[in-house]
Amino acid sequence: MKKVFLLALCAAAAVATAFAQPSARMAGGLMSVSAEDCKKITAGDVTMTINPQGGGKILSLKYKDKEMISQMRFPESFGSTFWTSPQKEWNWPPVKEFDKQPYSVEERDGRLVMTSQVSEKLKYCIRKEFGTDAKDGAIVVTYVVINESGETRQVAPWEITRVVNDGGVVFFDCPADNITPAGQMPFKDAFGAAWYQTDVTDGNRKINADGKGWLAYCNNGLLLIKTFDDLDASQPAPGEAEIQVYVNRGKTFIELESQGAYTTLKPGEELTWTVRWYLLPADCEAKPSAELLQRVKECCLKK
Repeated sequence: MKKVFLLALCAAAAVATAFAQPSARMAGGLMSVSAEDCKKITAGDVTMTINPQGGGKILSLKYKDKEMISQMRFPESFGSTFWTSPQKEWNWPPVKEFDKQPYSVEERDGRLVMTSQVSEKLKYCIRKEFGTDAKDGAIVVTYVVINESGETRQVAPWEITRVVNDGGVVFFDCPADNITPAGQMPFKDAFGAAWYQTDVTDGNRKINADGKGWLAYCNNGLLLIKTFDDLDASQPAPGEAEIQVYVNRGKTFIELESQGAYTTLKPGEELTWTVRWYLLPADCEAKPSAELLQRVKECCLKK
């Protein structure tokens, strides 16, 4: 499949309100996005940039001028997106209405709200709500899946964030021996978490794990922490998991993936799932350490 010593962030938070609507363009297989296409959410020194015209994707996440998210230009190699789970219901490529087509845009009560078209194949509509928590410096992204099919359906939410594979470390709370399939990536236990020091191979790899409601990545002086509902082993969609990590072949990109509970929806019902994003300066090496884990724990206590 193509698949934190913590520094306090400024309490000021703002939602960009310029709603220009030109289309994103494809040129030679590459995605071209003009600045006027995009909307921005800020929380202190952190800025998230979203493109409603290109699937409501998060294109950029910066601490001051330092970027965390992959900026590769080939499709399915950049930004952060949202899919429905399980994947077996749509296989590949990603559902166009959720991943690539335009979302409507409005501002509600200080939040930026983007809504997809109804998927022709799956009969779901996706709503993404972007806001901030000024008290702790988080950017708060809430995903809503709405059942427009006219029949009872089961579905889970799934966030996919692509970062550059250039020497970082991925970590989360799970014994390394419980990560499946075994041997796919060199995860090691340290300081009470499982750690993957990124490496490069000629093949694509992916793991599943039952985590504890958070997933983190440290690289190039930044620490990305995402927190979400902790699931027990029975709650993910069939064949899926609370935490997944996909490593693309070569020195390209890694997908940090998290999923919510597999939920039964009657016609017209919706599920809501929230991910809190923290992007922090990390004046330490990108390797397993008690310091990095402590920064994560401090963020988790804020949920």
